[in-house]
Amino acid sequence: MKLYSGPLSMFGAKAEIALREKGFDFELEMVPFEMKVLYEPKHPEVVRINPKRQVPVLIDGDLELFDSTQIFEYLETLKRDPALWPSEPRARARARLLEHKSDEVYFPHIVRLMSDSAAPGAHDAAALFYQEMERTIGGQEWIAGAYSYADIAFYMAQLFGERMGAPVPASLTRLHAWRDRMSARPAVRQVAGAMGRYLLSIGRTLPPFMGKLGLNT
Repeated sequence: MKLYSGPLSMFGAKAEIALREKGFDFELEMVPFEMKVLYEPKHPEVVRINPKRQVPVLIDGDLELFDSTQIFEYLETLKRDPALWPSEPRARARARLLEHKSDEVYFPHIVRLMSDSAAPGAHDAAALFYQEMERTIGGQEWIAGAYSYADIAFYMAQLFGERMGAPVPASLTRLHAWRDRMSARPAVRQVAGAMGRYLLSIGRTLPPFMGKLGLNT
């Protein structure tokens, strides 16, 4: 099994965390990346497999997949223990919806902030989503009840939100406590920590919460 990802790929990090949480043996290849040109020229295997020409790409024998959510689904089918989707149908549907909303409702506003730090409405939309997630967590330890892909998706998405100037308000204490629990998970620390070290290596500052990721290890 081989995963193609990138040093600043939010979606690639999602897939890598999932592989590590599941305990798969896999080869990780980080495709070339430079801040000035980003992922150009594209890696030939990424171009061949993904019509969108983006990481992550997963190869498992003769199976070739792209899109982090599709990779999630495959990993869950391939190895059910530890489970990262709830088994009960309604709970699983809710968890899948939360993962989808992280990618397709919240993250597009963060993408807008990447090119325009004052993108109209982006900060407000992120703030509303944080409030929704605070309510969703409620008294639970994890977003969808049990630890799941929904947690992985939102953790990586909000990491980019913090970097792009849309931080989680200090008043949302449940969300902050959830993030601390996420940062303590070995798979998350390994993947997000590597991203933090890369950012430091190119002179970028990090959100304060990333200091809990053991960046010196």
